[in-house]
Amino acid sequence: MSRYRAVLFDLDGTLLDTAPDFAYALNQLLQARSMPALPDAEVRTLVTDGSAGLVARAFGCTAQDPLFEQIRAEFLAVYRDNLSRHTRPFPGIEAVLARLGEAGIPWAVVTNKPSTYTTPLLRDMNLSPAPGAVICPDHVTHTKPHPESILLACARLGVAPEASVMIGDHRRDIDAGLSAGTRTVAAVYGYIDASENPADWNAHHRIASAHELHDLLF
Repeated sequence: MSRYRAVLFDLDGTLLDTAPDFAYALNQLLQARSMPALPDAEVRTLVTDGSAGLVARAFGCTAQDPLFEQIRAEFLAVYRDNLSRHTRPFPGIEAVLARLGEAGIPWAVVTNKPSTYTTPLLRDMNLSPAPGAVICPDHVTHTKPHPESILLACARLGVAPEASVMIGDHRRDIDAGLSAGTRTVAAVYGYIDASENPADWNAHHRIASAHELHDLLF
């Protein structure tokens, strides 16, 4: 039996290892322009900054550059066509979801990734059991670190935030969970910038692997 009545996951860097497909899309554009590829390890530290951060770093431009939005749109189009080429659940995630299913504990995805990417990606992943709720930026007025998306997920699952836990690999996930009143778990195995120290996030727990969720949740 789970210690919680609902479990909420951030998507990129927590539930799914999406960095390889971001790297693939980015390097397709770089290769087409005869520019050096960006190493996967570096892409992992940039995913949390979204497409804007990835494009800025890879192409050495800023949002004020006249070609920035054109490159960003091209990058997102390539990414959209390759959402699940290399993306997989992090090791241990599928076993945790299976155990939640056995215990009858619902789970949800709470992400700042737009539904135009999130919905087909989750469909491709075919996770079992399926999430009971998926909350994206287009479903709320305020995204994480605001608590709105977490509160909406809890409402759709029919579980009070105080009986839920939010798991994420960014300070905004923890801030959102704390503001909403959930317990929080920092996924230190995720996409964390070198300048960040998860120990400073005030999460209730920190885990270096999704395998550690078994002891925390059950």
